[in-house]
Amino acid sequence: MDLNTIETVLRPRSRIELPAWQDGDACLGGGTWLFSEPQVGMRRLIDLASLGWPPHTIDAGGLTLAATCTIAQLDRLELPPGWNAAPLVGPCCRALLGSFKIWNVATVGGNVCLALPAGPMIALATALDATCTIWSADGTERHVPVIDFVLGPQRNALRPGEVLRSLSMPAAALARRTAFRRVSLSPNGRSGALLIGTRAADGAFALTVTASVTRPLRLTFDGLPGPDALTRALDAAIPDALYYDDVHGRPDWRRHMTRHFAEEIRASLDAAPSPGAAS
Repeated sequence: MDLNTIETVLRPRSRIELPAWQDGDACLGGGTWLFSEPQVGMRRLIDLASLGWPPHTIDAGGLTLAATCTIAQLDRLELPPGWNAAPLVGPCCRALLGSFKIWNVATVGGNVCLALPAGPMIALATALDATCTIWSADGTERHVPVIDFVLGPQRNALRPGEVLRSLSMPAAALARRTAFRRVSLSPNGRSGALLIGTRAADGAFALTVTASVTRPLRLTFDGLPGPDALTRALDAAIPDALYYDDVHGRPDWRRHMTRHFAEEIRASLDAAPSPGAAS
């Protein structure tokens, strides 16, 4: 899609070169959504790729992904032994359906900032307790959990002039066992429900619900709940109005699949730990 309203493209090389925000500005990550449809209100693009951020950093504290890290770069990343959640990365990347061309351009930060219910990077980041580092327009930065960053369909917590710099996932979250479930109405369709369960060494259980709801939700338990307790917790946390309704799935179907996958995940993580990929 030619964006024929764009008058200027800026390519800052450092934070100090980021321009003062003005109406009609948009930050450009990979651009796979930005260039997919008309953007009639945009006048200026700020290309974040020119900042040259390393795509990812691994240290004792965990994993940090630059907002400009591409899906392909994340999928190729080798995580340290002992990070039991590593097999979760591949299925989440593949939940972003697209050709290798898309994978090599689309960014983790772009997927999170777009805030579509089906965004798989939102699911991955929420399940692994990710925190967003945000550059504010006044030169400071602030930190917001991903679950609080995504507010609703195409609504996020960025203020005018702010830039998502990175997402950080703690080592403790990456050490958890995981289970993954996803469904869509067609083989190549957008996710209608995407759920991730995690279980820590001390038995604590968490369930992340995305795609079926308008914003990500995460339910936590000190131990593994029984089937009935899990269903009650889901129903209490997700009122009918929170289930998403669009061409990719009716709310009643999304609710059914959410409950179904939640029980499958619970049962999967009730089993003894075993090596291998995320279930």
